[in-house]
Amino acid sequence: MGYSEANIVDNAESHIVTDEGIVVIDFGSQYSHLIARRVRELHVYSELVSPSSTWEMVTKRLTPRGIILSGGPSSVYEDDAPTIPEWVFESKLPILGICYGMQALVHQMGGTVAPSSKREYGHAILSQETSDCILFDNIPKSLEVWMSHGDKVEALPETLFPLAHTDNSSMAAIGDGNKIFALQFHPEVAHTPLGMSVLDNFLQKVCQCKQDWTPGNFVSECTTRIKDQVGNAHVICALSGGVDSSVTALLLHKAIGDQLTCIFVNNGLLRKGEAEAVQNTFKNNLGLNLIYIDAADRFIEKLENITDPEQKRKVIGEEFIRVFEEVSSDVSHAEYLAQGTLYPDVIESETPDNRASARIKTHHNVGGLPEDMKLKLVEPLRYLFKDEVRDVGVELGLAREMVYRQPFPGPGLAIRIIGKITKEKLHLLQECDAIVLEEIRNAGLYEDIWQSFAVLSDNRTVGVMGDHRTYGYVCAIRAVSSDDAMTADWVRLPYDLLAHISSRIVNEVAGVNRVVYDITSKPPGTIEWE
Repeated sequence: MGYSEANIVDNAESHIVTDEGIVVIDFGSQYSHLIARRVRELHVYSELVSPSSTWEMVTKRLTPRGIILSGGPSSVYEDDAPTIPEWVFESKLPILGICYGMQALVHQMGGTVAPSSKREYGHAILSQETSDCILFDNIPKSLEVWMSHGDKVEALPETLFPLAHTDNSSMAAIGDGNKIFALQFHPEVAHTPLGMSVLDNFLQKVCQCKQDWTPGNFVSECTTRIKDQVGNAHVICALSGGVDSSVTALLLHKAIGDQLTCIFVNNGLLRKGEAEAVQNTFKNNLGLNLIYIDAADRFIEKLENITDPEQKRKVIGEEFIRVFEEVSSDVSHAEYLAQGTLYPDVIESETPDNRASARIKTHHNVGGLPEDMKLKLVEPLRYLFKDEVRDVGVELGLAREMVYRQPFPGPGLAIRIIGKITKEKLHLLQECDAIVLEEIRNAGLYEDIWQSFAVLSDNRTVGVMGDHRTYGYVCAIRAVSSDDAMTADWVRLPYDLLAHISSRIVNEVAGVNRVVYDITSKPPGTIEWE
């Protein structure tokens, strides 16, 4: 993770700069983020940028060693199809086009792309045309790949030639044999078993990248840059007890020591017993300066009668900032607010400059922040994925139970209560959620699941308990597997476990008389319901 300037963000813009890295131009594919992750897994820093980004914008944050063009849902001949910026060609850097990225490259270099008479989705066998292609070095001549495309390349520009084919694609891989390569298949997905080897060849043998993006390097260099940025000023850290804010707090504590004051705000939207557990962990066990603020009534009052999930997030985000600003007046020279913002938060929230993709939802700590903030932001994890944060946590010596704690949304239970938020509904959800987590742990599945939780629906149903009619809320159980929260699949929990959880909820939580299990993946759904 070789930084040359801090991975630190102020109110205006990010100031992360790395010694070197790979630029991934995002054309709107569901796999774009996965490309960036795969590059990082090979210990090379990568960052997603919009097709509208300028060279100046890109080089503010890293020194590019190569460029990857992602896939996307568009056709190159559509009026509003995204295009490769001119600086990609002017830079003379190595280029790897993937799917739509390949088609855009061919189209803009003077070749021909057209709709295919036979679409190609799923597994295919790739056969190499040559034996000395650097991109396929030490890779079998025939290999399994994953295709997902409707258009195809019909004619190549003069400077490119075929490198490999499938039964349905005569030009499934093309290039100039030196710096420009393009693939019709997706090397970044697990369905292409040797895809990581292809990417590794591009990074090492074509781009000549140093593989120094490691947790140890990140900790060392990020703490140094935090010192340079903060100086003698004080920082307050928004602490939730989750791995993101915990790692943020430890990074800052390592960098600036007693200049850090952690603030834990009980917004009334926490899980059962969480306020007490967080205070004990950080104040007593880790020795951090911790201020506890009970603002439960304040947040619940602000959320009264608000049902729209986007509005909930924005209200919570703004109220958090107002609380921190008020508290900061009691902390000498407090000029900065530290947050555990992650890269998926940024990707899902910030898209006005990226016409190829759409905003999924506003995260309370990104799009929910007020414009008139008095504090400058410090967000050392802003360009990390969740698994990278956990690696950094291990590097910092954070306890395993904290490193592998399941994610909990910043807005808390507010976005797991559908509709209006009341104290009654909060209590019901806390009890339901506690049962879900307890039984998941008892089954030995907690660390194997990305997230497991309860949702309280706004619907009520008729039930029968004993000889009495009931009219109670519907509780939904949600459990998903994921690598980075960008995509997720529902977990096939054992039926006996689901039955036991359901039985406990309807018997122990008065006011809930029906339990359902959510079997929706992301996409088309999201992990949270709101």
